[in-house]
Amino acid sequence: MESLRGKLLVASPALQDPNFVRSVVLITEHGDEGAMGIVLNRPADTEVEEVLPELASIAVAEPVFVGGPVQPESLVVLGEFTDPEKAAWIVVADVGLVSASTDLEELPEAVRRGRVYAGFSGWGPGQLEAELEEEAWFVEPPIPPELFPDDPATLWSDVLERKGGEYALVARMPEDPSLN
Repeated sequence: MESLRGKLLVASPALQDPNFVRSVVLITEHGDEGAMGIVLNRPADTEVEEVLPELASIAVAEPVFVGGPVQPESLVVLGEFTDPEKAAWIVVADVGLVSASTDLEELPEAVRRGRVYAGFSGWGPGQLEAELEEEAWFVEPPIPPELFPDDPATLWSDVLERKGGEYALVARMPEDPSLN
């Protein structure tokens, strides 16, 4: 399978894992050893400034987001880089992950904007491919505004609506169709 690095995984209605219901995940790494990603649309109740004030300059008035169920005590920073060489690695275009060894004082010069995530999403070898075969996820290339959405609550339906056709119909489904 071709690498999904830089693609969005959009949870299908069939995916019932509470960590991923109506989630949109940016795949940051994908290969024979598995996959890693960040849930883009799960803001937490905690502000970045409360957790790590040094990052508030790139994540201005932003909440910390829940990036996934793996290592929720770890912080992952997704940034839009002015200097891509400062990234741990670039995921798509000029968006990548901030290296743990980056001097936080230098970050505002290297990153136009960023988001802070508690934890990440991970899949072992073949696990993501199996979930894709079960149609648990829709795959879509991102457009730049979707990587740092202004309204994370609508990201799931926005991406599906943009995908069009039957996906646009899925985007309009209520969370619990039995209440329809």
